[in-house]
Amino acid sequence: QICVVFSEELKCWCRAIIKSIMYCTDHYQTECFLVDYAKYIFVKSKDIRVALEAFMQIPYRAKKCRLYRTKPVTLRIDFCEDTAKIVPAKRWDSAATRYFQNLLK
Repeated sequence: QICVVFSEELKCWCRAIIKSIMYCTDHYQTECFLVDYAKYIFVKSKDIRVALEAFMQIPYRAKKCRLYRTKPVTLRIDFCEDTAKIVPAKRWDSAATRYFQNLLK
């Protein structure tokens, strides 16, 4: 279900999908995926609202997608042998993610 959450970082109300809810000391915190910004944020439960139908009619600006058969790689440097080679990685590192985002822009 899509709801509306307030993003402290963006300083505005955004449409979001709630991914998980956790209890923190004196309040509930939710992990949300912002459908117009394609990013995950944490918000307090008091900053979540029900979305108006008119607000939901606006098309999403971002879509979650996957790169079919694209696997993460990383640069492994061996200082003893003075070599560097690209090897498979378990997850995408921040440099590769930033490079891909720059390509999209």
